[in-house]
Amino acid sequence: MKKIKKSKKTDTLEITIKDYKIISYSRDSTYLDTTLNIHKEYKYNYLRRDDFELMPFANVGQPYNHLGLNLDRSTLYPTIGSKARHFNYYEVEDISYYNVATPLTDLFFKTTFEQGQLLDAMLTFNTSRRFNLSIGYKGFRSLGKYQWSQVKSGNFKSTANYVTKNGRYRLRAHWTSQEIEGEENGGISNKELQFESKDPDFKDRSRIDVFFTDAQNILIGKRYFLEHQYRLLKNETDSVSSKSNYLGFGHTFTYESKSYKFQQDAENEFFGDALVSPIGDRANLKTMYNEINAEFSNRTLGVLKASVNLYNYNYFFNSTITTNEGFIPNRLKGEEIAIGAKYKKQIGGFMLHGGIAYNISGELTGNIIDAAASFQINEKNKISASLHSSSRLPDFNFLLYQSDYENYNWYNTQNFEKERLSSLQFNLESQVWGNISAKYTTTDNYTYFTSLANDEQAEANLENAYIKPFQEANSVNYLKVKYFKEFRFGDWALSNTFMYQNVTQDNEVLNLPTFVTRNTLYFTKHVFKKAMFLQTGITFKYFSSYNMDAYNPLLAEFYTQNREELGAFPLLDFFINAKVRTARIYLKAEHFNSSFSGNTFYAAPDYPYRDFVIRFGLVWNFFY
Repeated sequence: MKKIKKSKKTDTLEITIKDYKIISYSRDSTYLDTTLNIHKEYKYNYLRRDDFELMPFANVGQPYNHLGLNLDRSTLYPTIGSKARHFNYYEVEDISYYNVATPLTDLFFKTTFEQGQLLDAMLTFNTSRRFNLSIGYKGFRSLGKYQWSQVKSGNFKSTANYVTKNGRYRLRAHWTSQEIEGEENGGISNKELQFESKDPDFKDRSRIDVFFTDAQNILIGKRYFLEHQYRLLKNETDSVSSKSNYLGFGHTFTYESKSYKFQQDAENEFFGDALVSPIGDRANLKTMYNEINAEFSNRTLGVLKASVNLYNYNYFFNSTITTNEGFIPNRLKGEEIAIGAKYKKQIGGFMLHGGIAYNISGELTGNIIDAAASFQINEKNKISASLHSSSRLPDFNFLLYQSDYENYNWYNTQNFEKERLSSLQFNLESQVWGNISAKYTTTDNYTYFTSLANDEQAEANLENAYIKPFQEANSVNYLKVKYFKEFRFGDWALSNTFMYQNVTQDNEVLNLPTFVTRNTLYFTKHVFKKAMFLQTGITFKYFSSYNMDAYNPLLAEFYTQNREELGAFPLLDFFINAKVRTARIYLKAEHFNSSFSGNTFYAAPDYPYRDFVIRFGLVWNFFY
């Protein structure tokens, strides 16, 4: 705990950890947490979030396959696509803002796989209690165990958060510059003889043959974001900080340029015939978003916000193409106008909130409706329910794509309908019974990538040569039930997370495992006269076999395949973590059962999961 003097004539003012606030995009505030618990262990990874519903590839920074999904839409408009390269990309909603009493540094370090490290560093400080700034950089490089699988990235971000002394004017802004680059080898080409056979000659994974060693894809993005508001008070006696009565007018501005590139030194039959060689594909998207809003708050009526926004987009390639299927333009460009409203109200133990957004002009017309209610039964139990409905065109790379490979050129704006989605979710958060959520989602015109390879190409593992986007004509229904509960026995604890999923569909277009579980048995205790807090245990993870999605490196997308079931193998990790003051130290033996559980552990067809490896690192907060 720190102390600072207010003035020579006043008493000292205590500063606690709660004076270091982290504010999310949705304006939810939490304070810095320097404790060590099992949830921190689950988040100590490349993404810095719990990856229970994800299956990582062998190298850090490579794509993640999905073990579970959330199909709800957060925005009205399509994205550039290439989603497999976006796991570590900071979107607007991923940026946090700060309000700190003194400067604060957050350092995250973790070893990678051969010739590289991962470092995520952030410094936040203020010129006054009302004006806070932050600057952060996340950079890493990892060579990887397999041929041509190096990944590296740099994510820079800076933020500003300002509130005037009277609280009427509020501003927050950020700037990001990001580049994520990965070498792509297409997977291992002779998995039966070189991987699954356990041949000791290929224990060194760099000796295993891969499909190619001359390709890479790169995602580059820059963004400028500004959000500010001026509040008019109802009268002079109103409390500025209570938010009970005010009328505010605001403006939000976002400009982002993003490009996705796939490069290959020479044509390869893995993707079919090429129009030119070497390969140099590049998709570009530039967007600008302007919103004007008015917000009214009343202690009786609640908070109501109405808005109108203008969205400009320009998705383009460098040239037009004429194929046997027709003319393919090089650009989708337009302007969208939408209106929206949000509402929230606290009524006793009930919290109600909802929102609606509707496009009134433009080619990408769509809508989103969200509503939620929660009730705090008592200090230990809370229930909530939410519904979501949306209608939107699929991502731009489904609508238009151009490549130097002949099979990867299409134009579907006239063929594809808007995806329509509805979901209903219930949650119970209980310190007694555990946390359980149940969500039912139904979607029409579900859009996906799949393979059109013939039998000869499928046998040669060349399905990538015929990847195309499709829309499912029939409804797809998806049920997900997730449960978390921890049992404690003195210094021992057993943490359990279970997930059950069921997909009802006429055709197998959405494939997910029926059952996923993660169970951690661990021990915690203060040692060395309470100078250190120790945490050690074993984590078991398992998911049932299913037709796991395959990965296409040219598009940086996963696609549906129904020729190979994967999964049903255990993943065991042993960890020893410790906390000394504000430093948390992590040591983990990942997948230590790999040598005796059989070489059938895949993250996607032809892409093995990682072998046994020991990694270490730390998270350290400095206060000034």
